[in-house]
Amino acid sequence: MIKIYHNPRCKKSREALNLLESSGKDYEIIKYLEEVPSKAELRNIISCLGITPEMLVRKNEAVWKENYRGRLLSGEEIVDAMVAHPKLIERPIVIKGNQAVIGRPTERVKEILE
Repeated sequence: MIKIYHNPRCKKSREALNLLESSGKDYEIIKYLEEVPSKAELRNIISCLGITPEMLVRKNEAVWKENYRGRLLSGEEIVDAMVAHPKLIERPIVIKGNQAVIGRPTERVKEILE
């Protein structure tokens, strides 16, 4: 089952969802701002993406600039920040099994669909 961590207000997230819809494959939508991923889920997502926690953070968000920018944070502290403030999580994230991509650019979602 394919999962998309989706924010309906985000253009890139809507584009990724359209790709999933047109693929004909089964998928699950997780509106991560409402259904905030747990620390364990975020760690798993980061592992599937093959990135560091910091690479999943939207650093232009005001909450990051006001509370975290310029601070030396551990990976766990960054995960804690994303759980506390899910709008910090980069989007969209599409996962299939142990494979995941951030759908920026949207064409990256096609990697999951192949």
